[in-house]
Amino acid sequence: MSDTARKSEDDRRGEPAVWTRDFRLFFTARSVSTLGTGMVPVAMSLGVIQAGYGATGAGLTMAASIVPMALLVLFGGVFADRFTPRRMMVGADAVRVGTQTITATLFLVGTPTLWHLMVISAVNGTAAAMFQPGLASLVPRIATDVQRAVATQRTSESFMMLVGPSVAGMLVAFADVGLVFLIDAAGYGVSSVCLALLRLRGVPRAVQEGSIWANLKVGWREFRSRTWMWGVILIWAVMGIAVFGPVYPLGAVIVNDAYKATGYGFVTSAFGAGTILGGLIAMRIKPQRPLAAGALAMFFRALEPLSLTLVPPLPVMAVLHVVAGAGSAFWGVMWMTSVQTQVAPEVLNRVHAYEVAGSIIAVPIGQSLAGPVASLVGAREVLAVSSVVSVTGCVLLLSVPAIRGLRRVVAAT
Repeated sequence: MSDTARKSEDDRRGEPAVWTRDFRLFFTARSVSTLGTGMVPVAMSLGVIQAGYGATGAGLTMAASIVPMALLVLFGGVFADRFTPRRMMVGADAVRVGTQTITATLFLVGTPTLWHLMVISAVNGTAAAMFQPGLASLVPRIATDVQRAVATQRTSESFMMLVGPSVAGMLVAFADVGLVFLIDAAGYGVSSVCLALLRLRGVPRAVQEGSIWANLKVGWREFRSRTWMWGVILIWAVMGIAVFGPVYPLGAVIVNDAYKATGYGFVTSAFGAGTILGGLIAMRIKPQRPLAAGALAMFFRALEPLSLTLVPPLPVMAVLHVVAGAGSAFWGVMWMTSVQTQVAPEVLNRVHAYEVAGSIIAVPIGQSLAGPVASLVGAREVLAVSSVVSVTGCVLLLSVPAIRGLRRVVAAT
């Protein structure tokens, strides 16, 4: 369907067009790169284990990527405002084309050393920190209906994250680990080209004045001035430690013990399918108070740790995970739409960097504490507490007037 036809169809529904040339480029960039994001953890884990470094080596390699991302994403926000988001994103993709090509070569020609893989992972984490802040300000420059654009993007990403691990597993089983990294490198290459071809509208002037630290302070001031934003991040930090962190490592143990590895894969896929469903719903439902609606949907997220606590029959657990995934995805679209439409474009990258850092920094703490605490009180008992904290967090989201009362911004078409 042509851009004109798509626009006419949207106009008949009274909605601004989404599937423009630029959004198709952006959609392609995010879809192909996210497929690689879904494949790489599986391929890296299997590759590291096959190389003889065990589960510890796999954990160290993953941590080598997460730590730079968490520590440097704030600077990514500053650089995005200084040099424009697209330059930072294209540059980050170009770096990852090189690093993933090197990784593929190391696996294809022999057995890479662990420190080589950790260094490459650290470079990839740094590139991700430079890439991520620009996502928030790019969507409003290419789409007038930000919520539909975010929901469409998130739905595609959820699908790619769902199929990515399966694709990686088949490639490793029937070909070579290195092939996965070659595909990932190609995906980043496609992404960089698509992003470079975007025709952005209303791009704010790059920030030139002030030091990096002064720019960080401006971002912090803007972040702190929005009660709805720092209130959500504060609640999210607690939930990261008590809910999001423990649910994956402990859930893997519980489901694997009850239903073996195939059962765990089935449950994980069910949650992924739920995120696709939640994204599709968010394309259509446009509440006037997005964070209030998102918080109501997040109540369903408590079904994930609750099902792991109760260990119902596998089909029931899968259904509960579908509903939990849908609620989580709907909240994610409401949150990102609010961030992208409520913050001034000239500071959006820096503000987004602060909320990203606050969102992810607590999860590794929860992951690291989950095992020791579970060994003392039991995994199911820990996840029972996670269920209570999850519900309590949603109640707190709705109890804060600034969060509950935030109204949707309608962009001018």
